[in-house]
Amino acid sequence: MRRLFIIIFLAFVTSVSAFASGMTEEDSLAMIKPKYWKAGAAVNIGFSQLSLTNWAAGGYGQLSLNTFADVVANYAKDKIIWNNELQMGYGFIQSFETGYKKNDDRLILDSKFGYKAAEKLYLSAVYNLRTQFAAGYTDDVEVSNIFAPAYMSLGLGIDYNPFQNVSINVAPLTGKTVMVTKPELRTKYGNAEDQFCRFELGAQVKIDAKLNVQNFNFGTSLILFSDYLNKPQNIKVTWDANVEAAVTRWFSVTLRTNLIYDDTVIIQKKDRRTGELYEAPGVQFKELFTIGLTYAIGSKR
Repeated sequence: MRRLFIIIFLAFVTSVSAFASGMTEEDSLAMIKPKYWKAGAAVNIGFSQLSLTNWAAGGYGQLSLNTFADVVANYAKDKIIWNNELQMGYGFIQSFETGYKKNDDRLILDSKFGYKAAEKLYLSAVYNLRTQFAAGYTDDVEVSNIFAPAYMSLGLGIDYNPFQNVSINVAPLTGKTVMVTKPELRTKYGNAEDQFCRFELGAQVKIDAKLNVQNFNFGTSLILFSDYLNKPQNIKVTWDANVEAAVTRWFSVTLRTNLIYDDTVIIQKKDRRTGELYEAPGVQFKELFTIGLTYAIGSKR
């Protein structure tokens, strides 16, 4: 019985080998199921702690935590592409004397659908959502909350890819909504007190670029928007940049910056000559530097 089993097994192996040797390269590739999706994610966590006891120079003890997650899922088949990216970040400082304050809060979703019309050129639809998770305060006064504000846009146009990781999207027909759930915050972001959602119609240019070299990653996104319906000469700017350098397999150094200019958003400023406070549009800038734990899965390229 054992000999019969050995004979049958050898005959099976011989048959498979003969079949495989007779297959062409095209036949072999046909047996491999194509993968149209590429997905990946990276998570960064940075933590610090400070404790002071009878410290003559003064200071405040505190805990701080910063987290950031970047998730991508991209689809490509024939002439169709569909790229998706979700960025989530939250950070806080817990001071033992002054209490809890957040120092980073973002929720950004980007989605781009394209149909190839020519070499490096796609007909495209671009969607963007930008808001935050929790309430934000300035001098103990609430100035933001989830969907207060929230910016959502959809643009139709063309997408040009001059290089592998560079995208220039021009959308002459872009609809944008500014949503503010809290009535007391609506005028701060350009809405009327009874206006939950304000609509803008204009043109948008969005430039994305990424660089991945060994242990160094860089990504930037610049959005320029002109509202046909209200002062089209005032260009609204949103510019994000993320830099990450791996120190070891698990630890990295990250730098994230955000620059915003929107003439409909009112911020508190101080006169340099008189020191008086006043409210007016202005450039908003945020920079966050973190050293901490990094964990990545899949491919983000």
